[in-house]
Amino acid sequence: MARYSIGIDLGTTHSAASYFNLEEGKPRGGAQSMLPVPQLTAPGTVEARPLLPSFLYLPSEQEFPAGSLALPWKPEASTLMGEFARTHGAKVPTRLVASAKSWLSHPGVDRRAALLPWQAPEEVQRVSPLDASARYLRHLKDAWDHTFAREREESDNALAEQDVIITVPASFDAAARDLTLEAAKAAGIPNITLLEEPQAALYAWLEAMGENFRKQVQPGAVILVVDVGGGTSDFSVITVRDNAGDLELLRVAVGDHILLGGDNMDLALAHTLNQRMAAEGKKLDAWQFNALTHGCRQAKEALYADPSMERAPISIPGRGSSLIGGTLRTELTREELDRVLTDGFFPVTPVTELPRTARRTGLAQMALPYAQDAGVSRHLAAFLTRQAQALASSPDAPVDVSGKAFLHPTAVLFNGGVFKAGPLKARVMEVINGWLTADGGAPAEALEGADLDLAVARGAAYYGWVRQGHGLRIRGGTARAYYVGVETAMPAVPGMEPPVKALCVAPFGMEEGTQADVPPQEFGLVTGEPTRFRFFSSSLRRDDKVGVMLEDVDTELASGGLEELAPIETTMPGQPSVFSDLTPVNLQAAVTEVGTLELRCLEKDGPGRWKLELNVRMKE
Repeated sequence: MARYSIGIDLGTTHSAASYFNLEEGKPRGGAQSMLPVPQLTAPGTVEARPLLPSFLYLPSEQEFPAGSLALPWKPEASTLMGEFARTHGAKVPTRLVASAKSWLSHPGVDRRAALLPWQAPEEVQRVSPLDASARYLRHLKDAWDHTFAREREESDNALAEQDVIITVPASFDAAARDLTLEAAKAAGIPNITLLEEPQAALYAWLEAMGENFRKQVQPGAVILVVDVGGGTSDFSVITVRDNAGDLELLRVAVGDHILLGGDNMDLALAHTLNQRMAAEGKKLDAWQFNALTHGCRQAKEALYADPSMERAPISIPGRGSSLIGGTLRTELTREELDRVLTDGFFPVTPVTELPRTARRTGLAQMALPYAQDAGVSRHLAAFLTRQAQALASSPDAPVDVSGKAFLHPTAVLFNGGVFKAGPLKARVMEVINGWLTADGGAPAEALEGADLDLAVARGAAYYGWVRQGHGLRIRGGTARAYYVGVETAMPAVPGMEPPVKALCVAPFGMEEGTQADVPPQEFGLVTGEPTRFRFFSSSLRRDDKVGVMLEDVDTELASGGLEELAPIETTMPGQPSVFSDLTPVNLQAAVTEVGTLELRCLEKDGPGRWKLELNVRMKE
């Protein structure tokens, strides 16, 4: 049996690990229980810090003296990750891997391909988003083993022997979750459980409050978790219910995957300063603009950390042989910070103002699919409005939305490093309470959470204790309903492909560790030759049961009722079909304990068994 529950926050900007001693059989109380992570802070200097910045630097062969990058468990280390990777990489951005987590969730690229740093020169070594994520996890694993296993010579303390929970955005689809599992296995962590980050944040709050949480949330409470991290904006709603005298937490809604977060804010600040520098006659090339972006991140953090500071200096390395003499200097002022970030990303808008879709040109650079509208307020309005519509059409909705224009929260829990900035939290509460007042609702209150940098890791570790029957467990199952594409049988018509229907194989809220049989229908499986399986999901179709067939996929996709996932292209073992004969099968779906979806094809009246997992393929 595991001695510790270990929660790992594999973040876009920072990663962290927290632990919970399961053998003690009691809550941690106020103890932080954060893993101190040894990392380079300068050549030859290793310091242990609670956060591991999620940055990987790939140096040239002669860039650092031999042995200067050594770690306690890896004397021959030749790459950098963590604090020194971030600070040094700001000076040489073409060798810096950043936002690997965002790339890991990007279906438009091959996430196993060596493509980071994005658009780096040919001479720079590259790594895949999967490999970068695995390296961060391995660093945390080695740090744990160095601290808890190797030094004490207790193999039972090795991280691979513990109950490990890794957090993912609630909006991660099955493919991105599967990649996270693959990265963990590559890092030497074979058995893990995935937990949604907003749930982890709420678990951290519950642990911090203890029994006092009952004074702040009563049955009927609707908790909106607003999670804006380095790469994504994630929204979830969890309600509190009375179940035979006991409180019950139920996750009722999850938003879409929105690539909008601290990275976008750093870019916005960089563009603002770049325009000012251009007006001063200082023109930056692409390499220097990347350095400016990293400098803006550091300046932003410095200004938010010290409210008395009015401006933060930024240095941009020059090009050519005279690097020091060619250094450009500028500064970020607090007025620019408030104008660009508070007003630009969290504007005061009515709840009816939804995200705008910018007009695209015929060609665009391949990069991360950032949200086209930078207004987090508008994305939040769209989430609350759409979920109210979905709940209104559900006969057994857990939240009453009758007569309301949007889903009314009674409490707001903030998560993500972006909200370490007090002005941004205050603006979100101003916007939400403005919407509630206009719609005849009572104001929501902000729940005071734990340390925003550490809450997700701490909540994940606490969840390991809750799974043993302690405290309150958040229920909810899958955050989406899942569908598989089924080709319609029809006579051949010149120029027309057979329509594709969508068959529900896993309903909204299907619990982990359960399976469901699709009611018997005539399905045929292609075996022995390459084929392609299409999958879809929906966060709005709450009442579709297993076996429900959606006849018009194109209409559902156009309206936003369905979202297409990355397809699976594979060859199912068996003999090729003769004269288009198909192997008749029954279908069965299962949601595994780690939260991934399996579709099982069982041969009718035969021994054939095939399994599809929603893993990653390039999207065509």
